[in-house]
Amino acid sequence: MRIDDNAMHCPECDSTDLFFDSERAEISCNRCGIVIDESLIDQGPEWRAFNHEQRAQRTRTGAPLTLTIADKGLRTFMGSNNLDSNGRMFPERNRAQIHRMRKWDRRARVSSAGERNLAIALSEIDRLASRLGVPRSVREDASSIYRNAAKKNIVRGRSIDSVVAASIYIACRRCNIPRTLDEVSEASNISKKQIGKNHRFLARELNIKLQPISPRDYISRFASKLGLSGLVQAKAIDIIDLSFENGLNVGKGPAGIVAAALYIASILLGEKKTQKEVSVIAGVTEVTIRNRYKELVEKLGMVV
Repeated sequence: MRIDDNAMHCPECDSTDLFFDSERAEISCNRCGIVIDESLIDQGPEWRAFNHEQRAQRTRTGAPLTLTIADKGLRTFMGSNNLDSNGRMFPERNRAQIHRMRKWDRRARVSSAGERNLAIALSEIDRLASRLGVPRSVREDASSIYRNAAKKNIVRGRSIDSVVAASIYIACRRCNIPRTLDEVSEASNISKKQIGKNHRFLARELNIKLQPISPRDYISRFASKLGLSGLVQAKAIDIIDLSFENGLNVGKGPAGIVAAALYIASILLGEKKTQKEVSVIAGVTEVTIRNRYKELVEKLGMVV
């Protein structure tokens, strides 16, 4: 295995072309052959697993820390199988006591109203992220945003659901997994106006810098839902780039521009979709598509 770390140099010839021999646990120079380091420690596991069951049996560590759980995944809990450490059933006379201990163990995990609200919010983040189909990185970032807001005590006076929806929307934009306000609103049953208000408030209070949304980020997802080919996607991207060069995107919603570009590209390449079909997928009205369509065709001198 080659080592491309520029911080490591051969002390003899100053070369950075180094080689790691995993069998001998040595690092040597490919130019002059000198052994730079030996008896290296293997940081990997000393066992191998060929399926998930073997991995679960042999691993000696738990799951990694995660911000999506109120206690970050550090909790322990009492099992419900009524078995002791030797695998034997508890005596009948002790089961009532074990049941009470188990109940108080569950209650002790959430000892204050703030912790209870955090647990509810993180559960709602997980649910909303699942409905939107976003990856785990977005869930982690949204959980971090909500935790910071709760720590600064700026959640007070706002509903948990609305702050969660705003956190998800901000996390989607920061992770370049674009979701429109309409999509977040539909998935969370919170009005678009309220989500927009809360997301601007969180961004200001937490000093979060959000880059403007690029219409290109929506192309592949909308085109895939419409069943359009890659050629149509490429043509739509060209139309969007031309609209940016001519300043036609200023003051316009990105979803409307994407919808119009996909509509024009589908007509030009013989994969025509109706304005209604495009409007349903893009979450904009047919009137918006017609207006953006007319602007693009007239300003760019396109023949459709």
